[in-house]
Amino acid sequence: MNQPLAIAILGASGRMGRALIDSTLRTPTLRLGAAIERSGHPLLGSDAGTLIGVAPAGVALTDQLPAALAATAVLIDFTSPAATLAALAACVAARRPIVIGTTGFTPEQKEAITAAAREIPVCIAANYSVGVNVALKLVELAARTLGDDYDVEIVEAHHRHKVDSPSGTALAFGEAAAAGLERDLRSNAIYGREGQIGPRKRETIGFATVRGGDVVGDHTVLFLGDGERVEISHRASSRTNFASGALRAAEWLAGRPAGLYSMRDVLGLNG
Repeated sequence: MNQPLAIAILGASGRMGRALIDSTLRTPTLRLGAAIERSGHPLLGSDAGTLIGVAPAGVALTDQLPAALAATAVLIDFTSPAATLAALAACVAARRPIVIGTTGFTPEQKEAITAAAREIPVCIAANYSVGVNVALKLVELAARTLGDDYDVEIVEAHHRHKVDSPSGTALAFGEAAAAGLERDLRSNAIYGREGQIGPRKRETIGFATVRGGDVVGDHTVLFLGDGERVEISHRASSRTNFASGALRAAEWLAGRPAGLYSMRDVLGLNG
């Protein structure tokens, strides 16, 4: 019988970190091998199970990333761009795969991730929900089929604590629409409107951002035509679906050759 895959979780005390701990402890094929936080974090030394309100897991929060990587098979990271880049370097040194759920990377940081993927397996996605990734595929198909006769607008809402805007998932929906329309998103995206802006350009892909309350994540892509509109929406009511998808990606990534993978690879949606 195969041994459970040992998972390391970076940012273990955060919202996603706690959801990942909970899902890992509930998954028979996985084992929580390490729960990692930044140096000086007040919860260092706390038991990961106690942290999420269940029985002790026998894994204490640590700031010793190299030791944690040595004792585990895959690192899952939902932190910040700077923390992710530091973890990525540690994973390259330890020859460990990494599942990245952090968003908000600069173009230079994305290049660093691509370079690391030449050395180790890296899975990066703006959203690890299976439903979101199916919706991304549908958006690309809808954009390709509806074509230039429909205007594309993307509306997203998240909790008041989210620091990046638009969300990484909203940008992924924009990229999916742009791919279907054979447009360059960076050249055609509009991230807000105010004042006398003039008529809408046909090639525009617009984004509207809402922040407030405890919204986990709502996304709607609107295809607005003359006489009708098509809407593709995804609404998350908890972080469990993100955690389950990230763990699915971790199991898939273990043993893969070096390369840059996405959740669409994990789900077989790139065909």
